[in-house]
Order: sequence, then C-alpha cells, then structure tokens
Amino acid sequence: MTISNPTLIVTGASRGIGRAIALLAIQNLGTNVIGVARSKQALQDLSNHIENDLQLKDCFKFVSWGGRLDGLVINAGVLDPIVPIATANLKDWKHNFDVNFFSVITFVQHALPALRNSKGRVIFVSSGAAVHAYHGWGAYCASKAALNMFGKSLATEEPEVTSISVDPGVVDTEMQAVIRREGAAGMVPTQHSQFVELHASKQLLHPDQPGHVIASLAVKAPLSLSGKFIPWNDDELLSHRKP
Repeated sequence: MTISNPTLIVTGASRGIGRAIALLAIQNLGTNVIGVARSKQALQDLSNHIENDLQLKDCFKFVSWGGRLDGLVINAGVLDPIVPIATANLKDWKHNFDVNFFSVITFVQHALPALRNSKGRVIFVSSGAAVHAYHGWGAYCASKAALNMFGKSLATEEPEVTSISVDPGVVDTEMQAVIRREGAAGMVPTQHSQFVELHASKQLLHPDQPGHVIASLAVKAPLSLSGKFIPWNDDELLSHRKP
C-alpha cells in the first residue's frame, strides 16, 4: 500500500459494481482500497487479479486500522424479499434493512473520525427504486429511500465530509439475474418482463460504467455535490466517467 495515495473502503467489493469500483480505483486512479465483502473466497479471487495491490480485510477490521481514510463507498445490498406487502414476512423486511440500511450507519459511525480528518467522502450506491416503486420490492425500495435520506442528513450534520447518493442505473449484475430468475413470483408481469427484455436486448450497463464514476467521486467529488441523489450519467458527473 502506498500511503501517500488516497485510501478507500469499498463494501460489497467481491462482485458486480463493487468489484468494478475497487479495480478501477486502483488501476485508473492510483488508489489504495480496503475491500469488504461477505465472501472471503471471492475477495481472495479479486486480490489475485490485481497483484496484491488491494488490501483485503474482513468486515469491520478497518475499525482498528490507524491509517488515512479518504473515502467510503457503501455498495453492499440485497433485493430480497421480492413479495407483495400484503403477504410479506416482517422478519425478511428486517433482514433487508439490516443489510441495506442499519449496517451503513455502523460503517459510517466508525469511519467518520478518519473522514473528518481527511475531509473525505462517503458515496452511497443507491437505486432508481429509491424514488420509483416496483411491485414486490417494498423492502428494497424503502431501504434505498432511507439510505438517500441518511446521506442527506449526513451532509447536513457533517459539512466538511462530502456525502453523495448515486443511482447506478440498471447494471448487468447478479441482482439482475435474480430478478429475471425469481422475480416473476412477486412482481407484476409487465415490470418483470421489462427487466427480462433489457437483458435480452443487451441494454444492461457494464459495471465499469457506473463503477468508474463512483470510484472517481470517492476520490475527488466536490463538496458542492454533498447531500445530492444523482444518476451516474448526469451531465454534472461527466468529468468522472471512464475515458
């Protein structure tokens, strides 16, 4: 690890958007990355691709790490349960919020002292579902909406820490595969077929597209964006896109 380089923590770093963020931050932005994920094997596989430049830690080990922290990327999340509110199990909703929302509070609380010192950045990987409802996605939509407001509140309370929520678009990840494979049981046919068609017509985004924007924001987003929820391809983020 090169200490003079910016250092990021990326959650959900073992696959999909999180993996893209971690790799692009190192390869294109000269950044040190601490990757956090639930799968140790997936993290080890990731480290094999980047010649040991990526520092891999288990969840929350960064708490005892005494070095510089410039950015925190909150990417980990789950879609389940895909079920209408009328028949939903509250236990499943609580699990969704534990992963998508309450774990975020813990990460941010632990990271804040270091982020205050560096005047760093917190980038939340949100979703269009935070502002657009989908049948059967009540838990996911509500947890992402809560995440957006948490980011806005953080920006208000921590004026020197840049806090941004990003809508990454519809990305070719395992979550999309789950929607196509399992979503029909809890979604209305018209909405489910839209996701199937996006995949069939090759309209899903590659993870590198929003991944590069998010990685770049974590390193050099201006304070003027703090508190915003913004699409990855917004004109305001043009300078952060992959060349």
